[in-house]
Amino acid sequence: MKNILALLGLCLIANVSIAEVTLPSIFTDNMVLQQQMDAPIWGWADPGATVEITTSWDEKKYTLTANSDGEWKTKLSTPEAGGPFTISISDGQSITLDNVLIGEVWLCSGQSNMEMPLKGFPGQPIIGGNEAIVNSKNPQIRLITVPRKATVQPQENFEGAWEEADPSTVSDFSATAWFFGTQIQQALDVPVGLVHVSWGGSNIEAWMSEQMLEDFKDEIKIPQSEDEIDVPNRTATALFNGMITPVAGYGIKGTIWYQGESNNGRPDQYEELMVTMVNEWRKLWDVGEFPFYYAQIAPFDYGMFSPNEVIEKNNSAYLRDAQRKAMHRIPNSGMAVLMDIGQKDNIHPADKKTGGHRLAYWALAQAYDLKGFEYAGPEFKAMEIKGSTVIVSLDHVPNGITSYGKEVTSFELAGEDKKFYPATAVLRRKSVMLSSPHVDKPVAVRYAFKDFVVGEIFSNGGIPMSSFRTDEW
Repeated sequence: MKNILALLGLCLIANVSIAEVTLPSIFTDNMVLQQQMDAPIWGWADPGATVEITTSWDEKKYTLTANSDGEWKTKLSTPEAGGPFTISISDGQSITLDNVLIGEVWLCSGQSNMEMPLKGFPGQPIIGGNEAIVNSKNPQIRLITVPRKATVQPQENFEGAWEEADPSTVSDFSATAWFFGTQIQQALDVPVGLVHVSWGGSNIEAWMSEQMLEDFKDEIKIPQSEDEIDVPNRTATALFNGMITPVAGYGIKGTIWYQGESNNGRPDQYEELMVTMVNEWRKLWDVGEFPFYYAQIAPFDYGMFSPNEVIEKNNSAYLRDAQRKAMHRIPNSGMAVLMDIGQKDNIHPADKKTGGHRLAYWALAQAYDLKGFEYAGPEFKAMEIKGSTVIVSLDHVPNGITSYGKEVTSFELAGEDKKFYPATAVLRRKSVMLSSPHVDKPVAVRYAFKDFVVGEIFSNGGIPMSSFRTDEW
């Protein structure tokens, strides 16, 4: 009897030691790998185990050894867009990833305006959302969402899986990311994978690591234990550790970002944080200066959150201006201007299609080098003072500017007293001529520099001009 029990014990020990190779949830059936790159893949097996990976698109076999912690990682050489393919992974016991496509992969991150699903939030609809859901079946578009998680410890995995686009999967998926992805897929006619990682109400420092925040440690508190995570989506490093680290390094073409509302009131700091975050994310992914396109926050009455306080820099125009300035400091970046779709009483604009498409225009023009269309709106270039008149010249206006026949009333001029007065604006092909009877010697210009305002000037391609200021007051 003792011999039988001993034999059973040995068998149990043997069974425990033979662990099937496993993968994190970012690698599942239906996934999309970035085309024409050395796409990373990683997972776990027994320490010292030999892991073999075979890719069906070229029948190439990769052989590697799990380290002492059971971790393994390699890179798969991917072809031009196509599929479906399979990937077989074995350490003696084999698993197979089916229905794998090769195409274009984008990370889609931010706060509630990225998180807002195609079906809308309760009482807050998406314009055209239901129709988009009905018509969403597309096996060439694949989706994965990382669920909310806030922690001080970097996570290796999450619960989720890649899914094909159809009404049942698209309904709860990010509307901004969906409209971006469908535009990319239609224009390029290749598979598209969208990795959605967002949390409503989050501030930017929540998406940054402790190392990334080293220069801000005197301004931003970094938690050292789970007990210090008071507000999960507004605690520095918490979402980076819980939601970014499990997907960091997955092969991507680039990132789209829609965030900034929760940093309103700290515009000067935000510009520095954003520049730092993008630079450090790029180091983390280790694929060079990948494209980073982001939505400028839309105009909204932020004063409704603190009606009894008048804080000048709570005017969201300052945050929009910080985003405008950041674009010139972040290489290979672009900003989708949303001056025309804001809602005074709703921080979540219902028109997500316009924002998603404008992000896609940047990608199609800059990342994919498509020609023949406008992607960037008019942008302040320089100002020239001639007596009491100011001439503002603009960039990114290949076919001129327009107000669609409406009077332009959002310009202001100020003299040395730093008091701004409404200016009369005369639009020319690539410039605007300004004057005010209250300002004899103008020194500064502001355009649409209000918390809530509706953009008035567009390129002929229909892209609005961002609010801006020439002063630093």
